[in-house]
Amino acid sequence: MNNLKVERQVSLAKFTTLKIGGRAEWFAEPKNIKELRVLISWAQEKKIQWQIIGAGSNLLINDNPLKGLSFCMKKCLGYNLDRFSGEIEVFSGELLPKMARKAAESGLSGLEWAVGIPGTIGGAIAMNAGAQGSCMAERVKSVQVISAIDGKNFELRHSELKFAYRKSLLQKEPLIVLSAKLNLDPGHQYEDLNRITNENLTQRTSTQPYNLPSCGSIFRNPEPLKAGKLIEDLGLKGLRVGGAEVSRIHANFIVNASKASAK
Repeated sequence: MNNLKVERQVSLAKFTTLKIGGRAEWFAEPKNIKELRVLISWAQEKKIQWQIIGAGSNLLINDNPLKGLSFCMKKCLGYNLDRFSGEIEVFSGELLPKMARKAAESGLSGLEWAVGIPGTIGGAIAMNAGAQGSCMAERVKSVQVISAIDGKNFELRHSELKFAYRKSLLQKEPLIVLSAKLNLDPGHQYEDLNRITNENLTQRTSTQPYNLPSCGSIFRNPEPLKAGKLIEDLGLKGLRVGGAEVSRIHANFIVNASKASAK
């Protein structure tokens, strides 16, 4: 497959923040649309299923071997930032905290809330990630996607993405995010944005179990209630099964306290 490396029997545990997962039958890390097309065509030719991984920060992978082709988008990198218009065009593998920092450095407001979310841009858009009352849907202008059916790429506008609470069209359709255009607010002072960004990060790290592997908050909040508060009120903090434990710091986190399995 030219210079694109496809490996066999790769442990997926190291590609998730939970540090859990079986071995992929086939595994690759594409860097651009050309390599993605090659992988999709190859999977179709072999008549094997495929699955995609971003930063693996919202993902629990089965302990058993995973059939077919798994590919990770974290090497699909690059961005262009316009400090005057506030528009950022960014590839899907870029990490959300990095882009939050880059935006702040350029005086662009709108991603300060995202600094503590360890996901890729592609994954964050697909699940409409959010925190502190903000979410990706507020900033996405459009996305470039590639179809896993025919390998064609095209643009989806904001209105076509059908954003909802922690949801988007991308969770239902066989589409892979290649890049996105984000609209931020220009003309802000870096010092102010950096202070807010750091305060947000401190708030997250001091109230969430960043010291142990996890995949972030497990349950969606049944608004206006908070899932973590409900679980804590039931006295379930510290509940443990094998190596998996309901966090003693934040009850909406299940942490890998000691060699936990997916089971």
